[in-house]
Amino acid sequence: MTERRHELHRLPWQVRDSGLLLLVVAAGVVLVASVAQTAATGVRDPRIAVAFGVLIAFGEVLRLNLPGDRETVPIGMAGALAYALLIRVGDHQAQHSAEQVVTVTTIGMIVGALPHLAVGRPAKVGGMSIRLLCVACVASIFRPLAGNEAVVRDWGLAFSLMTALAVVALLLEAVLTALMRVDEQRARFRVALVDEMRVELPLGAAVGASALLIAFAAEVMGLAALAVFTAPLLVTQVAFRRYAGIRATYLQTVRALAKVTEIGGYVEPGHSERVSRLAVAVGRELGIHEPELLELEYAALMHDIGQLSLADPIPGGATVLVSRQDQQRIAELGADVIQQAQVLGSVAEIVRRQNEPYRGVEVAHEAYRGRPGHPGRPDRLDGEPSRPPMSSRIIKAANAFDDLVGSSLDPGRAAAAVQQLRLDTASEYDPEAVEALSRVVSRRSVIQL
Repeated sequence: MTERRHELHRLPWQVRDSGLLLLVVAAGVVLVASVAQTAATGVRDPRIAVAFGVLIAFGEVLRLNLPGDRETVPIGMAGALAYALLIRVGDHQAQHSAEQVVTVTTIGMIVGALPHLAVGRPAKVGGMSIRLLCVACVASIFRPLAGNEAVVRDWGLAFSLMTALAVVALLLEAVLTALMRVDEQRARFRVALVDEMRVELPLGAAVGASALLIAFAAEVMGLAALAVFTAPLLVTQVAFRRYAGIRATYLQTVRALAKVTEIGGYVEPGHSERVSRLAVAVGRELGIHEPELLELEYAALMHDIGQLSLADPIPGGATVLVSRQDQQRIAELGADVIQQAQVLGSVAEIVRRQNEPYRGVEVAHEAYRGRPGHPGRPDRLDGEPSRPPMSSRIIKAANAFDDLVGSSLDPGRAAAAVQQLRLDTASEYDPEAVEALSRVVSRRSVIQL
């Protein structure tokens, strides 16, 4: 039995960190080979190497957090790509090799990561490994061609080749990051890749354009091009940082608001957070994209806020145990509270319809009568109501599961709760959402042992 428990303890590391380990090993192999080659041949153009190394380190210090717990380094990536694509600095032909590009990029990353480590932030080795591999790919292709007579003299050919390689680097970064998210979050690769492209594309275009401008302008302006053409990217990064900060603050506000029901004794401590985490995991299992996942997270966090209107709290906050009319009244009141914020319209509708059954025309829609044009109003002439949104169906299943299980880690209790939900898929619960929840719970029951 002890050996079995040890085996279960090892399983999360094997499943969740194998991709990261493989990525770090690959980057380490490339780095060791590059450092060895650079040490054997010597550093070419040390002044240029130091200048680009400083730029990469500066960019690493100014890491940018994007929605979805992403981390990107626009200035550092632009500097590394520009160094890989460099042809001339003034009248001097750039002589550095692909191995030197990898070495300088790594040193810059490490130096830039030190301030983060000093204040207790993680080094983010996975992200650094991805960026290093992308730069190594571009450098290994372009550096042997940088001294080619056709590339040196034909501006159009050089521009086309450099643009294509910058695009390849950014696409490779998106693919590798998507693979990491698949490994860490059990997301579907296609969905993860689309989400990465959606988030990274605007900033990635700025990174690629800045890298090309630095590489070409260095021939005319020398190393001053690094400062001149980094400035616009710095302004863009500041704008992205403000946007990301607003979103983070907004999510913290929603979480604080969701805590009110716990502080007031209307739900068990941790209920809203557990339902939110479970609902988002089920959403990923079903292939929901990130913008909808964010709405799902907001709605799940605030799905019980309507209970604040109750004179007497429901025992244990388990809305699954009260009548359908009370469930719908709680959902309606919660949606009205959310709608007053005037920025969470779609979230309010998810909350409003969270207690509607998946099937069946017997659902009471009294709350919608006399409200023409309301999204929740029945939209069929035969009186059959429209099916609730997928996010509402997920929250309904996740909330019912947590009402039955609570904070218990007992796999038997979790399995019994899932089975009870399955018995109600004929009318109450979406069978697809319940099966996705079952898979998520099954994985987590192993991980938590």
